Amino acid sequence: MVVKRPATCDDLLMCGVAGHVGPGTNDAYEQTVRRMVQTLVRRGPDSEGVAKWPNAVLGHRRLAILDLSAAGHQPMLSDDGQIGLVFNGCIFNFLELRQELEQRGHQFRSRSDTEVLLRGYEEWGIDALVGRLRGMFAFGIWDQRRRTLTLVRDRLGVKPLMYCERNGEIGFASTVRALRAAGFGGEINPDAVIDLLEFGWVRDSRAIYTGICKLPPATILEWQDGRVSERQYWWLPAGGEAPRTTFQEAVEETERLLLESVRLRLISDVPIGVLLSGGIDSALVCWAMREANANITAFTVRAPGDASDESVDAAYTARVLDIPHEIVEMPNTSFSPDELVDAYCEAFSCQSALAVLWVARAVKRRATVLLTGDGGDDVFFGYPFFRNAWLAQRVARRLPAPAAAAWRVARKACPPYGAIRRMRHFMDYATGGLGDHARAHDGLPYYECRSILGERLRGMELPERQTASASESGRRLLQEVSDYHRRMHFTSEFLPKLDGGTMYHSIEGREPLLDSKLWEFGAALPPEIHFHGRRLKAVLREIARRRIGPEVAYREKRGFTVPIEQWLAGRWSEMLDHLREGTLLEKEGWVKPGALREPLKTALAEGRVPIQLWRLVVLEFWMKSRLRERG
Repeated sequence: MVVKRPATCDDLLMCGVAGHVGPGTNDAYEQTVRRMVQTLVRRGPDSEGVAKWPNAVLGHRRLAILDLSAAGHQPMLSDDGQIGLVFNGCIFNFLELRQELEQRGHQFRSRSDTEVLLRGYEEWGIDALVGRLRGMFAFGIWDQRRRTLTLVRDRLGVKPLMYCERNGEIGFASTVRALRAAGFGGEINPDAVIDLLEFGWVRDSRAIYTGICKLPPATILEWQDGRVSERQYWWLPAGGEAPRTTFQEAVEETERLLLESVRLRLISDVPIGVLLSGGIDSALVCWAMREANANITAFTVRAPGDASDESVDAAYTARVLDIPHEIVEMPNTSFSPDELVDAYCEAFSCQSALAVLWVARAVKRRATVLLTGDGGDDVFFGYPFFRNAWLAQRVARRLPAPAAAAWRVARKACPPYGAIRRMRHFMDYATGGLGDHARAHDGLPYYECRSILGERLRGMELPERQTASASESGRRLLQEVSDYHRRMHFTSEFLPKLDGGTMYHSIEGREPLLDSKLWEFGAALPPEIHFHGRRLKAVLREIARRRIGPEVAYREKRGFTVPIEQWLAGRWSEMLDHLREGTLLEKEGWVKPGALREPLKTALAEGRVPIQLWRLVVLEFWMKSRLRERG
């Protein structure tokens, strides 16, 4: 039997998915699934659907993007009702796949990409289907004949998918909060709290609650009769695997792939906006949208008087491209992290997440789809630490074997400040590799040096900080740093930031520079092309120089952020009151009672609050929200 709420929309869509499968009764599972979908309303405010079989229930919330009819209602079922599918994301090549399926005799009831997934599963099976998909996706399929649940996440991990196994059953959902609402998961995971203090977020390979897992990117999970198996279906090429390519050829192919990627992401029956910073990635996306004759408005966040403000540069880019442009002002008065906590489910203190939320709120008045320039720095090496790793790697390959031991002795005479400090780090990377790179980050040491950690965290160690120095690692440092960054920052911070911030305001975020074909090409290029002319992100800069102009192409990278350190000491200083005596963090043993008194006093006196204290503010607010949800 299928239980449905009437639908009015969809279905290229951003949504929320949920499901519960196991040996229990579908009546009990329906209750848990309905609790999950109720927490997903902001991800899909337009309609709700639930479908059930003897031992399985699927649920869905929808956000209308394309095919504004009831034909794309989810859960979507096969003609005989034996297969059900819930889907979050967008398959950008679905029209091409639909044509292939129609040639094989399939008849479609809708214009949706969801139905292409369903018919494709019936025709090709899951592995052959996933290999054909070009898009961002997280979906679950219940196959009643095989009594099998299949969960799939896209290649880069753009869309989230969580699950929890217990007592022979499995629950899954788009968010941790949805699973918790249905009773899945255990207590707060101390390892996840350590992640937050070190990085500002919980890594993608674990969750804030014990027992809950995040399905890894490019992974297929199958549950059958209480047994779970996972397999990876895609791997990113290593640097230098591309056939011999010149810089000119790399620029031309990257431009072709970018134009194609943007064109694919312009399919929509609702208005489209684009996020424009002062950098080249978003400028290139705007240029490609203009080349495709898209009707767009660009949006920029302004932080007046702060070095992070890019609104002037963004306005210049918009004038050069001759596109409409709107400035979004950051809040000038008090601000509460409650919205941040509500949007991201897990404690998440990424500074630029605030800007994403503000932009999404402003954009929602004008558009339901938002394109961004995220991803270019990650695959085309736009961050300075990538170039530093490459240069250190080149030095490491020229050093004699005894050099590492000699440097460990010599570095003691080098002062840890100024230009000498940077030189120390560089030589550490060349002689010690990834372990030294990971330890250069000042996260946990801030709390440890000030004896801030409470009894629940005292003595805990972060594996990355225990990685041994190894000269061999220095000789392959760029690849190792790239892999580390993608695992610890890109998938764990950047992608959740975009998904959580846009979906909180019911906006579909699309990132053309996260196209898998573009990543396959970019990742395989040798570093000599990425750093051509010793420039960061040389390939994208050259496209920008040719198509937009040198003033945009050669701008220094500043980053899309919010000046939390300064604002906490000024306009937002009242938020620090939440770290005074009697906090939940102290009561529950995460922070040592009274240990924050001196750090707060010092920070306010200096007029700059360390980001480590902002992380505690966010964690305190998250703890309070957890109590409200339980109460």
